[in-house]
Amino acid sequence: MINQQPSNEFSIFVRTVAPMVSSQHEAMHRLFQHDPGTFARAFRALHLPFPDPTEVILLSTDLTEPTPVERRADTILRIETATGPFLLLVEAQSKEDATRPPAWAYYLSHLYAKYTLPVVLLVVCQDKTTAEWATGPLRIGMEQWPSLIVCPLILGPHNVPSITDIDTAKSDIPLATLSAITHAKDPDVNAILRTLAAALRSIGDHREHAIFAELTEQGLANSPALKYWRTLMTMDLSFFRSETSNALRAEGGVATRAKCVVEILELREVHVPDDARERILACRDSDTLDRWFKRLLTIATVDELFIDQS
Repeated sequence: MINQQPSNEFSIFVRTVAPMVSSQHEAMHRLFQHDPGTFARAFRALHLPFPDPTEVILLSTDLTEPTPVERRADTILRIETATGPFLLLVEAQSKEDATRPPAWAYYLSHLYAKYTLPVVLLVVCQDKTTAEWATGPLRIGMEQWPSLIVCPLILGPHNVPSITDIDTAKSDIPLATLSAITHAKDPDVNAILRTLAAALRSIGDHREHAIFAELTEQGLANSPALKYWRTLMTMDLSFFRSETSNALRAEGGVATRAKCVVEILELREVHVPDDARERILACRDSDTLDRWFKRLLTIATVDELFIDQS
């Protein structure tokens, strides 16, 4: 649970970086806001034993000094653990940018001076090149004697697991969402997205389903995987705010669902002959469409779609 109040104790700072805040960056820091424990669980497999949070407080994001220069973070969280509090600064970085190390150094120094608590910098990337650059260490000062060294922790496609096992995804939906976002540019991302979609359907809390479906859509940004995710989400319209759900509500009805059956089969590279395509698109029976949707992610041929029909 996140309490919104000031504190002088250890905090986590979540920030996304872009000339303008994109949906991808928004999803990155919203994920950690919604479930800060994702941070600890993501690094546990790398043998970095960060403790699980026992309490999280959302802090002010305004880092402005009494000067004309404004410094504003997206999110700052104070995290309490059984072994003591700490601050986590999270950046979503899409490319190498020489202006970021000085900014990171400022944020780290400012937060430490303000809260007198340890601060950890986490950088989330979607490609290995950016991840390798961000790993650093990023040195500030003279080459022979740097006065400040910034050593970020990195999450990216190189160390976030590709979660394609349904039981693993069900057991940790936030980590499965992070897997989908960080692997957005990977060849196997469709398998990750199918697994996440199936895991989301197992959630009894429709609000939680909606949150993680939306975070995934935003995190995929304009990657080719976005279209595939939107198509998967047509199986369940309980999520909110996304362009997919709005479009489907506007178009409405079984005709749109029938079209989605064909699109999903094509995305899965299942051959759809012309006669099968016409049969699917002509279907106006909701019960039949429901049966087809339940089979779409597992069938190997279009004939399996019609197995119980004459």
